[in-house]
Amino acid sequence: MTDSNGICTLANDIVYDQLIALLNSIEIILGSNTPVCIYPFDDQIQQIKSEIVNRPNVFIYEDSASIQRWDEFMQAAAPERLNRKKFRLYGAHRRFCAFDGPFANFIYMDADTLVMNSLDAVFQQLERSDFVVYDFQFRDPTKVYNIQSPKLLEIFEQNRIDSEIFCSGFYGSKQGFFDHNTRDWLLTQLQAGDAEILYAGAGEQPLLNYMVMKMGMNSYNFAYSLPDAEKTGCSVTSQHFKEQDKILYDKGNRLTYIHYIGVPPDLIRRVCAGENIEFSYRDLFLHYRYLREPSQRPIFSELPKSYTEVSKSNLLQRVLRKLNLNV
Repeated sequence: MTDSNGICTLANDIVYDQLIALLNSIEIILGSNTPVCIYPFDDQIQQIKSEIVNRPNVFIYEDSASIQRWDEFMQAAAPERLNRKKFRLYGAHRRFCAFDGPFANFIYMDADTLVMNSLDAVFQQLERSDFVVYDFQFRDPTKVYNIQSPKLLEIFEQNRIDSEIFCSGFYGSKQGFFDHNTRDWLLTQLQAGDAEILYAGAGEQPLLNYMVMKMGMNSYNFAYSLPDAEKTGCSVTSQHFKEQDKILYDKGNRLTYIHYIGVPPDLIRRVCAGENIEFSYRDLFLHYRYLREPSQRPIFSELPKSYTEVSKSNLLQRVLRKLNLNV
């Protein structure tokens, strides 16, 4: 089955709360008939399976051959990133399955995002471009490429590094770009030395940037191309967004999406369990998370703790555990 347009995401039960918030935002903003494909991050998806029984527009990707192909590709391209003990995002590459299907044109969204506006402009841009993004990662190439590598500028010109780099949390593209021959060629190039230009610490993001740029795909970034008066931010790290009717605005312009990047799943679980930990745009997240079950929304009885305070406490506990001084 191949639908024309659809939304894709990647999830397991660890990000269940974020996934539900995303699905609810899609239902409200884009419509309840919007097809959504979930790529399984790993085998921990029982809670998700139980939930989507009540969401006929949502389904889990079950093409095991496709999943295996991309698992093998990642194993050959960057085996260290599949280390579960070292990398929390060991299954993040499975978002690449979107290039196999089931949609001819797709928009991929991380589970920790919320739709804030129609995505028609993204799909319309896909009529003119191979790959469409909306973020400001191009301002910081250090989270994508090893900028100390002398080989980097041999592979990509500086102007491309300055303009084409993107965050892998939100992008639009098309089915069929990375077939068997293309994947093999990319692996050959990586194993011949290109791998040294990839940033070592960010899961699949450096690899996807490399794949898109190496293939010379015609890419478009709204954040790079729109006039300054029209473009918006997208990250929860931006503190200046204004909320109106459960939608965020950036200097009067409605956001396309909000990405809760840097807010870890365990913190979200603790908040949803009733722990009063603050993080940016928390009420907006909780609104969408409990849109279908408002009576289940947590009521906080204790004084709030800041996300920064909790992060420092967690860091201290990790250090103490390493020193066998667990508290």
